[in-house]
Amino acid sequence: MDPVYVIGTSMTRFGPLPEAGVKSLTREAVGGALADAALPAAAVEAVFFANATQGVVEGQVSTPGQFALHAAGVTGVPVVNVENACASAATAFWLACTQVRSGGADTVLAVGAEKMVYPGPDRAARVFDSFLGALDVERAQESLDRVLALGADVPGRSGEGRRTVMMDLYAGLCRAHMRRFGTTREQLALIASKNHGHAALNDKCHYDRPMSPEQVLAGRPLAYPLTVPMCAPLSDGAAAAVVCNRSGLDRLPRAVRSRAVRVRACELRSATDRAWDDFDRHVVRRAALAAYERAGVRAEQVDLAEVHDAAAFGELFAAELLGLAPLGGGGRLAESGDTRLGGAIPINTSGGLESRGHPIGATGLAQIHELVTQLRGEAGARQVRDASVGVQENGGAFLGVEEAAAVVTVLSSGG
Repeated sequence: MDPVYVIGTSMTRFGPLPEAGVKSLTREAVGGALADAALPAAAVEAVFFANATQGVVEGQVSTPGQFALHAAGVTGVPVVNVENACASAATAFWLACTQVRSGGADTVLAVGAEKMVYPGPDRAARVFDSFLGALDVERAQESLDRVLALGADVPGRSGEGRRTVMMDLYAGLCRAHMRRFGTTREQLALIASKNHGHAALNDKCHYDRPMSPEQVLAGRPLAYPLTVPMCAPLSDGAAAAVVCNRSGLDRLPRAVRSRAVRVRACELRSATDRAWDDFDRHVVRRAALAAYERAGVRAEQVDLAEVHDAAAFGELFAAELLGLAPLGGGGRLAESGDTRLGGAIPINTSGGLESRGHPIGATGLAQIHELVTQLRGEAGARQVRDASVGVQENGGAFLGVEEAAAVVTVLSSGG
């Protein structure tokens, strides 16, 4: 099959952006990605547009991509709207890669945009309600109860304040992991502190101040064992990537070709019925093994990773499922310091969802943006030395005992 390359990426700042809407965020991200690729809008042959909540919150239930892209000056080409919960943007990227790999188009744009921070109580409430749709609505309470039962015998303080149902699910899975492997809150705090530290080096982040592990542990309890600093905030933001095949790459100026990053693999998988502790069949594990096989790399060859840390436990468990740590060893990996900048396998150099922010329809492409920036050697103060292989993991919604959808992508420098 034709190789695939990322030739342009961009992201807006993530965070509460009062003056921004889906259209303006899309316009900024698309314009930045096209400028990065030195391409006019007319060069784009198709677009995959990711958004997860606008229909629920704003009532734009149909063709949001066509409206947002029209405002961004991208018109006339095929536009496909993508919704896969928090994995929407990574799924849009998967579709874009599939399109150019097949030869159906030479140059394709993937973009994700989300508006989640509103001043009034009505729309803010709708944002929280939208997360309920990330479970099977006919069996939502049953699904939640099943997960909470996994770690029901792990004692801990109940949560305080409002939170999305996803945080209760993360907390339940984390308590089960604590019971099975001895994972500790202190290990979670190390992960969150590390990511807040990375975010201080990234001017695109929702949060940009370092936090010590002690400060993380002292944060407001959300759902045991999680505190607020261990969890991703609701954010506004957008991100985009331009991908092409060999034919598209060959038409570009040498300066653009020299910065192209190779998409070695991009694999999308969905949940299956399994026991919680059948970890080899976890949706992320299956996507990772497929991605490594297609890419022709081993987990040991990965130089850095961007993973879905909507809660600190998400990073810990993803490291295990991606083979960056043995099962049960994610906490010890965090304690080793290897996941920090300067360590053997830096994870979430962007600051991760916990600190960069989590506008859910944009998150996967923000991860791609960070990896591309790193593999080009353009990450400045947070640059990973000699980075040549990066892996992304992005999950969405919840089905059974795992994410309903998961995408794992392997990128490499050197074209």
